[in-house]
Amino acid sequence: MIDLKETLTDIARALVDSPDEVTVIESVDGNTVNLTLSVAADDMGMVIGRHGKIAKAIRTVMKAAANSCDKRVNVEIK
Repeated sequence: MIDLKETLTDIARALVDSPDEVTVIESVDGNTVNLTLSVAADDMGMVIGRHGKIAKAIRTVMKAAANSCDKRVNVEIK
């Protein structure tokens, strides 16, 4: 089974300049996993991207990973 929290953490750490400040909070509600990603203020633009393209790509990858273990995932970036 894929650890969704660890997957999101690895993706975010690869994108930012301050990987030590990446935190992911996970909450499970039935079959849905809610992940909240927090990064340093200076790295927020790297995670969101122009017009939200990188954020959308992160959510797409996470939905594909969650689909492989029959879960739903919501990713919120703060």
